[in-house]
Parts: sequence; structure tokens; C-alpha cells
Amino acid sequence: MHGYDLEEAIDPEEDKKLLETERMVVLERQKKRLKEAVTVSKQTHVEYNLKLKAIKAMGAMEEGDGVFDFNAEVNLNSEVYRPRKPKYFNRVHTGYEWNKYNQTHYDHENPPPKTVQGYKFNIFYPDLIDKVKAPTCTIEKDGTSTETCMIRFSAGPPYEDIAFRIVNKEWEYSHKKGYKYTFEGGILHLYFNIKRHRYRR
Repeated sequence: MHGYDLEEAIDPEEDKKLLETERMVVLERQKKRLKEAVTVSKQTHVEYNLKLKAIKAMGAMEEGDGVFDFNAEVNLNSEVYRPRKPKYFNRVHTGYEWNKYNQTHYDHENPPPKTVQGYKFNIFYPDLIDKVKAPTCTIEKDGTSTETCMIRFSAGPPYEDIAFRIVNKEWEYSHKKGYKYTFEGGILHLYFNIKRHRYRR
């Protein structure tokens, strides 16, 4: 044996079988990755459509509007009925209140502090088990604070309740003044403005 090491010879049939099993493992991994990617893209597509509906319903952003968005966790189809917080896309409208007091004590170069003038809540419930029963909202006290209160949204399984801290002021319930409370297409819309009180000495 002229300089060759004594190694085991590889049987061509055995080599072919080994190669085929390795190929199958790689193909299965790729199929699994592709299936997961399709599931995630379908889920994000649904979330994107819900967000677009909410944006369309709320209208254009105005000066003083702030956005607080839902978290971007992904729910796979196998976890559809697992208890979870609903996704949301909300807006708070702030601005200056030019009442008599503020007109007397402030000007446009030195404006008064901004105040909350309204809210737009869009809570997404695409996987509700009981699709006939609409989600509800309730107002609760915020501990000992009189300035703020909690607004709690409840829908039932598989969604947990979700609550937000808002200013504790009287709402405008007139549709003409921006009030909206509907549940359509898996989205709960609650839009309202805060009542403006005239300044009295």
C-alpha cells in the first residue's frame, strides 16, 4: 500500500441511505420553518387589517393626538383559545383650553398647560368564543385619586380584561360631539370627548 492509510471503505449503498436520511431531515426542517412563517404572516396580516380599520375609523391624526399602540406578540393558531390580553390601538387628544381664565393669564407665546380633551379606544377581539355578546366597559375608581379613574374593557374568553387610566372628567355623550360606542368586525370602538365647562368667577 504505497503511502495510503488503512481506512474503512465506505459502502456506496450505505452512503446513499445515509445521504437520503440527512436530506429528509433538512427538508422536514425547511417545511416546518415555512409553515411557521406562513402562520406568522397570516396572523400579522390579520392584525395589520384590524389596525388599518381602526385608523380609518379614527380619522386623521390631529395636533395634540398621541398614540398608544398594542404590543406585537404573535399568537400561533394552536394558541387561539389561550387566555390573553387583547391587542389595542388607542389615541389620546390633548390641546389648549382657551377659556376666559386662560385668555386672561396666558397668550399664544406663553400658552396654558395642555389638557386631555378626549380619547379614542380600539380594542381588538378577533377570536371571541361568544361572538353574539358584545364586549363591555366599566369605569372604576383609581385608588384614592380623584384626578384619574380606570376604564376596564371586558369581553369574555379567550380574552382577559384590559384597563387604562384616564382623566376623571365628565364625557360628552352626543354623537355630534364625537361620541361613538360600537362593536363591529371584531373591534370595539369607544370614542369620546371631555365636556368643557365655562370658567366662572
